Amino acid sequence: MKTEIYQVDAFTNELFRGNPAAVMPLNSWLPEQQMQAIALENNLSETAFLVPLPEQDDADFHIRWFTPTVEVPLCGHATLASAWLVFNRLGWQHDRVRFQSKSGPLAVTRRSDDWLELDFPNLPFEPRPTPELIRKALPNAPEQAFYVPNDTNYMVVLDSEAAVTEAAPNLALLAELGNQGLIVTAPGTQCDFVSRYFAPGAGIDEDPVTGSIHSVLVPYWAEQLGKQTLEARQLSARGGVLRCELRVDRVAIAGQAAFYMEGSVYLP
Repeated sequence: MKTEIYQVDAFTNELFRGNPAAVMPLNSWLPEQQMQAIALENNLSETAFLVPLPEQDDADFHIRWFTPTVEVPLCGHATLASAWLVFNRLGWQHDRVRFQSKSGPLAVTRRSDDWLELDFPNLPFEPRPTPELIRKALPNAPEQAFYVPNDTNYMVVLDSEAAVTEAAPNLALLAELGNQGLIVTAPGTQCDFVSRYFAPGAGIDEDPVTGSIHSVLVPYWAEQLGKQTLEARQLSARGGVLRCELRVDRVAIAGQAAFYMEGSVYLP
């Protein structure tokens, strides 16, 4: 069986920057084990799989995301890449596409400036003492962290953008968190806030740009800075820019995308 595959760099307007995602539009679901094997073969942070829902009134596609090792409940950059594909390669005639996902309904709107705006949930978080494992992996981590129950992440807030840039956590120790990631964030010097994201236990040592963590970062920094509209940068080697807005129980996360590749996968 032959099926199409695409690769799009998300949260950037330049090739070889932002976060690359593979996207595979399907007519029906492949076996879960096969989708996981494809994601491992692609060896990108995430591979998104789409199945159309023509008979459903509240969604246009069902979307699922896989890292090289696990399926994840929410992924921003691969959703943005999927929406770019729907708008630009699948003949979609509307400026909004709705996805059904394990994290509930998601939507992406193509704005007049050609930025793509994700409509994501506002994820709750709770303060906790920083786990000893994280303190060992990142010695300058503060005593208090924030835990995100709905996305199995921890978040630590550092003093400065420089501290985020220079962070070099022990990835072997962080891998012991299992399917949990570590968000590291601080106020920005040329934007409202910056971040990096490490999830070696989920097969991602450092994610280049992570839309989904902004479902936590935006409400946190909106409260800290007293503003609803924020510009964010993720400080990985590839880097990315996100324009965000807190909208009560939802978070708008906007970014650009650069098309890289299309091809075919031949499955047994």
